[in-house]
Amino acid sequence: MKVPHAPLEGAVAAPVRASRYGNPFAPLVTAPNFRRFWIGQTVSLVGSWMQSMAAGWLALELSGSAFIVGLVASVGALPIVVLSFQAGVIADRVDRLRLLRWAQAGLLVQAALLWGLTATGRLTVPLLIGLAAIAGAINAFEVPARQSLIIKLVGPRDLQGAIALNSSGFNLARVVGPAIGAVVIGRLGIAWCFALNALSFVAVLIGLFRIRLDGGAIQSETGKPGGVIDGLRYLWERRVLRALVGLTTVFAVFCAPFLALMPVVARERLGLGAGGYGLLLTAVGVGGLAAALFLAARARSVRRGRLLTFAAIAFPTLLVAFATVRAAWAACLVLLGVGATMIWCNALSNGLLQSNVADAYRGRAMAVQSLAVMGLAQVAGAFAAGVLAEWVGVAWAIGGTAVAALAFAVVLLWRVPEVRRL
Repeated sequence: MKVPHAPLEGAVAAPVRASRYGNPFAPLVTAPNFRRFWIGQTVSLVGSWMQSMAAGWLALELSGSAFIVGLVASVGALPIVVLSFQAGVIADRVDRLRLLRWAQAGLLVQAALLWGLTATGRLTVPLLIGLAAIAGAINAFEVPARQSLIIKLVGPRDLQGAIALNSSGFNLARVVGPAIGAVVIGRLGIAWCFALNALSFVAVLIGLFRIRLDGGAIQSETGKPGGVIDGLRYLWERRVLRALVGLTTVFAVFCAPFLALMPVVARERLGLGAGGYGLLLTAVGVGGLAAALFLAARARSVRRGRLLTFAAIAFPTLLVAFATVRAAWAACLVLLGVGATMIWCNALSNGLLQSNVADAYRGRAMAVQSLAVMGLAQVAGAFAAGVLAEWVGVAWAIGGTAVAALAFAVVLLWRVPEVRRL
């Protein structure tokens, strides 16, 4: 069967309707399935950010090494690198909603195991690494299924607004999760962060089981597609798609790992404890939340290509500034901008990619993006950043890689002007 073509690469995608009056929350009102999905995901993400913060801090407490902090993050993403391509093919062939339910149930079990081992004092660095790898294997299948399901919940015209709103939920969780996590660690201990995360998956499962879609609309509308090679060829042969994937990948590898090194920055460079570490993550989340809500409200009118161009220059530039500050208040101010531009880069790249890809390849396109954002960012980025931080210091590890990403973005956007015109 011939696969319908995606929109031409130089063409401007059809306007995306966030709301007639610019209401960023309109998809929650007009799309009940998306509302159930979003509420459950946001509650679950609060728990996930608590777990992420606690795991990073626990890795530092157990080892005292920046290398181990980076290793835990990178090992958790290794299964995503190995399994993402096949997971994308599966997401294009099976019931995406059912796959998502099974994956969320698996993540609940993983969090419960992490809680039990920590609470009983049996958790070691090898066990922490092993549980991180289990979560990574589940996420390899969960992410492309979840990302490719969104368009079925809201329709193509509301896609960018829904993606931006999804990002706002992610960043709301990034604000609330670390703040709660810092209090929980101080009052109850690290183990309870993992316990609360396990409970949070109940919310997302309730939301997923309340979603009602026609079976044919949950998977690819064009029948069973080709395999991995077919999907990679499809993305590579389209100049704009190739540029979007390239930009996402470089930023994921060279810029995003600053989050994995945040415990080291907090303790060794800024002299902060767990509460201060949570404050830094909160600053990133506040900036990202504001940026995501702006994008959701302006999804109908904003020139996404131009905003992506601005964000692609500003994001690594602000990371260079973050690498130079030595005061906690200055770091928080810079991280507000870092969070905003980072979310614009991620949400706009995701939205533009989905707006220009045929439905039969949507799962594989999202798998490639998750490979970059969640896989290579940790396996290559966080691991290399941890090694660099040991050799040359955390400031050079963050600032030096950001300069490399900035140079790449400038060259790419100059050579592929079609991105700016999207």
